[in-house]
Amino acid sequence: MALVEHVGPASCPGCLAIPREGAEATGTGGAVRHLSLPSIHCASCISGVEAGLAAMPGVAGVQVNLTRKRATVQVDPGITAEALAARLSALGYEAQPLDGATLSAGEADRTARDLLMRLGVAGFAMMNVMLLSVAVWSGASDATRDLFHWISAAIALPTISFSAQPFFRSGFAAIRAGRLNMDVPISLAILLAAGMSLFETINHGSHAYFDAALSLTFFLLAGRVLDQKTRATARSAAAELAALEAPVALRLGADGTETVRTADLAVGDVVLVRPGGRVPVDGIVTEGESDIDRAFLTGESDPVTVSKGEALRAGEVNLTGPLTLRATAVGEDTLLHGLADLVAVAEQARSRYNSLADRAARIYAPAVHLLALAGFVTWLGISGDWRLAMNIAIALLIITCPCALGLAVPAVSTVASGRLFRRGLLVKHATALERLAEVDMVVFDKTGTLTTGRPRLLDGADAEALALAAALGAASDHPRARAIALAARDAGLQLPAIEQVTEVPGHGVEAMCEGRVVRLGRAGWAGPEGTGTVLSVDGHLSASFAFTEELRSGAADLIAALRLRGLPVLLLSGDAEAQVRAIAGEIGLTDWRAGMLPGEKAAEIGRLSEEGRKVLMVGDGLNDTGALAAAHVSMSPASALEAARVAADVVITAPGLQTVAEALGVARSARRRILENFGIALMYNAVAVPVAFLGLATPLSAAIAMSASSIMVSLNALRTR
Repeated sequence: MALVEHVGPASCPGCLAIPREGAEATGTGGAVRHLSLPSIHCASCISGVEAGLAAMPGVAGVQVNLTRKRATVQVDPGITAEALAARLSALGYEAQPLDGATLSAGEADRTARDLLMRLGVAGFAMMNVMLLSVAVWSGASDATRDLFHWISAAIALPTISFSAQPFFRSGFAAIRAGRLNMDVPISLAILLAAGMSLFETINHGSHAYFDAALSLTFFLLAGRVLDQKTRATARSAAAELAALEAPVALRLGADGTETVRTADLAVGDVVLVRPGGRVPVDGIVTEGESDIDRAFLTGESDPVTVSKGEALRAGEVNLTGPLTLRATAVGEDTLLHGLADLVAVAEQARSRYNSLADRAARIYAPAVHLLALAGFVTWLGISGDWRLAMNIAIALLIITCPCALGLAVPAVSTVASGRLFRRGLLVKHATALERLAEVDMVVFDKTGTLTTGRPRLLDGADAEALALAAALGAASDHPRARAIALAARDAGLQLPAIEQVTEVPGHGVEAMCEGRVVRLGRAGWAGPEGTGTVLSVDGHLSASFAFTEELRSGAADLIAALRLRGLPVLLLSGDAEAQVRAIAGEIGLTDWRAGMLPGEKAAEIGRLSEEGRKVLMVGDGLNDTGALAAAHVSMSPASALEAARVAADVVITAPGLQTVAEALGVARSARRRILENFGIALMYNAVAVPVAFLGLATPLSAAIAMSASSIMVSLNALRTR
């Protein structure tokens, strides 16, 4: 690892409002610690962090992820995350330990790899047993036939015991719970086909059906793999919200400032929040004045100025000046933690959605068992030959085995998800497309969803005033100051020279220009006249600046397209009424609500659901996560807060919003294909079941027919493209 010159966090002033995430996992012979690095910004920061930690005794390796502002450190078990954070703090980097309960990702990846491995084993064994079966079908008899059957058994039985475990475990769990699911007839068909084949092999029978049992296993595993590909690999949104809680805080006491775990704070404690830091508790400001970024909580696009006596919430980000506050709520009593509980409840409710496949299984599974039992009893009574009756029962189980039903949904979902992915939509949840097809109302957040969340300067200021304001704005990180500087740059203006620049937290920027005092900031501070953001020279108003939010590409076209589909559209925003009214008017929306808190958004979605509405919610902020989780189906832009992306069923990776309307069309097309696949499966059973019941199908021919129906379902799914 090359050592580079250390670059401190001063080189990265923009990296302030980054969510805290966490984990601490131990491994064999060592441990892994995770750190949040909210101030890193560039390659030099990465090298500085890696070199600084690598120099510590007991550190075996360091990996920094710039995108997620996170470091993963391999250490000896005795080294804590707090010690690593202290080391980086001494080097000038802001670092905080991450909570181990919030980074338990990877279970979905492990499940997918496990299914793929079992599918590969089943496919390899199936091909080999089929090659042996060709020899038997070609006329091998007596000892040669028995030898091939025994070789087939040696291949098939261990393969089935390994590859079919997902069906066995699920079916056994269902029976133990006193219910039936699709995996019960699947397991019975596989076990009976393998068991009867082994019995025939031991007794020198003419036929064995190990290839049929393996074919069943292979095609059903293929359906499970396709289904798994449509599932989210993300963590719970409730866990992501919990990760936003600052793990440590600066507590003020008689002996000065001490760093403590947020969990150790109590109501009444006084804490210091430095610029760039996240507020650890709910509390009241006792000293200081600053701008607070609470967009992720309320949706307000502009920072809010706070001073003594005003309330702050855990998770908000302090932008400009130091603040001290007295804690009024800590831990589970904070608004942030309450919002995490709200999301957890909504997610649990969503998990109870019954998919089309689940509803089909409730009817199909008992019918299959009764049919196989009826075939066994009927033929045992007619012929008195239990082996013949058992073969017919097995043929019935195989021919009615829900391979086609098992593939009907995941095959279509995989094709539709692939089409949407190419158009800029990532489908995360297994039943998202089914729910999307049922949507009859669309609800939007404003800031960061219909708009980019960035203020845009409206035309009107003269060039000289704009150039002077831009010179002042370049010295501030305030969003409106950056918008003024950007407008001047786009206009190609030459900025005047200024000196003695001072930023006053909560008010604006002051400087000297050609011997005159110039100010850019809030009216009342910058000058006695004007409203909003103004520029003054020696106390006299020079210009007032008006702003609007920048609409996201395709927002107006999307609203028009949704109206053409006959879908009512509602806008819910935590922003002020004037901003919401302006944006609603610009995109042609008449139904909107302003000033809504996170709980109110979720409650509104709940009210609409109680009225029978199937709501699609599109949002991006922490204040939207409760509504996203409570909606029938939800979407979030890729630029959204991670907790919102996790709560959403679909992530919009395209830069604009045009693909949202397309997703509704694709989802409805996919639903039609799924219903068609169910129809194919039913028609197949209507023809095949009487043939098997009359004893005209062997287990092997039943397996071939079952495979043919699965192929038909898969080919029909391709029409979704």
